[in-house]
Amino acid sequence: MIKLGVNIDHIATIRQAREGRFPDPVLAAAVAERGGADGITAHLREDRRHVQERDIRLLLEMVQTKVNLEMSTSSEMVDLACLLRPADCCLVPERRKELTTEGGLNVVDHTERIQSAVRQLNRAEIRVSLFIDPDLEQVQAAAEVKAPVVELHTGRYAAARSPQQFKKEWDKLWQAAALAQELGLIVHAGHGLDYHNVQEVAAIPGMQELNIGHAIVARAVFDGMENAVREMKRLMREAALAGACV
Repeated sequence: MIKLGVNIDHIATIRQAREGRFPDPVLAAAVAERGGADGITAHLREDRRHVQERDIRLLLEMVQTKVNLEMSTSSEMVDLACLLRPADCCLVPERRKELTTEGGLNVVDHTERIQSAVRQLNRAEIRVSLFIDPDLEQVQAAAEVKAPVVELHTGRYAAARSPQQFKKEWDKLWQAAALAQELGLIVHAGHGLDYHNVQEVAAIPGMQELNIGHAIVARAVFDGMENAVREMKRLMREAALAGACV
């Protein structure tokens, strides 16, 4: 059954706006789990703009499901991950001026550096995923560096504004997911998914996990975190079940 990872970065963003103590992303994680989250995702950026090391350490102590640590491939972050030992690490590109992650890792052009990070994390018994664009060449490169999981970047799909563009971007996701599975990779996806576009991605054959943050936090402002998580998971599982029956 498809799983939902809830990203709590935006809770930390609200807290850091006042550099105070609340809202606490660790408490948000606990409520998300109560709503049915299968894991908690948090991006510890090098500039610490939202999630802090304190948050990751407490999440690792308190989360009942699993912690998925998003991070750059820098040696500092890889060393820290090996020290903290979350269940999963998702390697993402990171630029200081971006508002949010704007695209996937370029595994093709940075094979050696990414392979070194994957190898080090694997030795620490951390499952590694690579956040990549739904590009067949990038999928192939991810398999070559021995990452067990790929997370397909759904940002362009989510930003599509015409039926033609929507179909084009969905086809890329479908083809990338199919190739990844042929190569023995586990397939996840995320970025920009919301309550209106999630079902088409959840229905892609073999999709095992979606990581969603902004849409859930935005819904939680009005409906509460537990209800927001529960509704997202319902939509995902309904679509995944329908796709499996086709």
